[in-house]
Amino acid sequence: MKRLFLLLMLASMAMASSCDCCNCKKKTALLDLEKMQAADSVLNEAIAQGRMPGAVLAVVVDGETAYMKAYGNRSVFPDTLPMTVETVFDMASCSKCIGTTMSMMQLMEHGGFRLGDNVDMYIPGFRNWVDPETGEETPITIYDLLTHASGLPSYVSPDVVIAKCGVDDPDSLMNYIAQMPRLYKPKQDFTYSCLNFITLQNILQKITGKKLCDYATENIFKPLDMNHTCYNPAANNNEEVMALVAPTEKKDSTSCFLGEVHDPLARVMNHGNSGNAGVFSCAEDLCNLAKCYMNQGNFNGKQILSRITYKKMISIPAGYEHLGHAIGWDLCSSYTGTRGEVFTFDKTINHTGYTGTAFVLDTENNVAVILLSNRVHPIDGDGIMRCRALVSNIVAGAVLQ
Repeated sequence: MKRLFLLLMLASMAMASSCDCCNCKKKTALLDLEKMQAADSVLNEAIAQGRMPGAVLAVVVDGETAYMKAYGNRSVFPDTLPMTVETVFDMASCSKCIGTTMSMMQLMEHGGFRLGDNVDMYIPGFRNWVDPETGEETPITIYDLLTHASGLPSYVSPDVVIAKCGVDDPDSLMNYIAQMPRLYKPKQDFTYSCLNFITLQNILQKITGKKLCDYATENIFKPLDMNHTCYNPAANNNEEVMALVAPTEKKDSTSCFLGEVHDPLARVMNHGNSGNAGVFSCAEDLCNLAKCYMNQGNFNGKQILSRITYKKMISIPAGYEHLGHAIGWDLCSSYTGTRGEVFTFDKTINHTGYTGTAFVLDTENNVAVILLSNRVHPIDGDGIMRCRALVSNIVAGAVLQ
């Protein structure tokens, strides 16, 4: 009997040492770790091809962190540093959901505004759609901004704004956006636009009197124990985050952007506090966000959003069904490639960031895939959309009953 006990104990130790992920005991009950080796192969191949220097993959199943693993390097210029699961990434456009959407939905349920409110209620002089044939005006609403159905163009270069306004400040950017030509009547089409979320940022700031970065930190990040999630770590001398942050693109011959948001509008015009980009975060913190969603807005007894508000956020609003975009999150539009083909088609919210980040959550099956990389380091090169989709499919296939 003693010998049998010893053999079983040794076998158990061998199993634990063979996996370099965290929380192995939980993982073995939630994911088939042998199947997850295919995800390791996909990511290592992408690194070998030079598509990204490294990555962190985390999976949450039924409210438990089921997998977390680091691959490759977090930096290859000017120094080579290994990737770790603690690495903090520039989340780029994933900021639209993590910071802006979460903040707006919470503010809405606290009575700050209505989703159907016209934008010009909060941004004086904000230009409506004008029918070129009849001259009839159609106002743009907060719903339109959150679903990318406003008709605003997708982007504008900071150089263009500065040439027009003469200064590189947030007010100049908002004034420029307010007067830009609209591409089409609201709800008529879908144009993924950073300008929608910069406008949402300004609406939140008008209502609350706080910067978006401060509101999100106080009301979203801290309650979710997202202790390494922030805006502007370099400018704010956040030493703890700066010790973990991954660099993005080269800024000159000797250095890269490090702790400064990569997106030009967010960096140059909005000085790091921006609705379209600017959040820095890590896998563990984003797992907490996924767990909050899986518990319908509640995290460790703290209600971040009500379950009704949460369900509203992850659904396509009435009148926008043809566009396929939920509130803040993509659901089933033309931008859904990152979720792969196995997760539930009309129940999987997702978003990506230009720097190489992605968040996918099948709300029907309670499975989240968090894939973080700094693919633009040290130079902006090939995309990783196919890699993301492959990983999503592998994870979906590895979930145990």
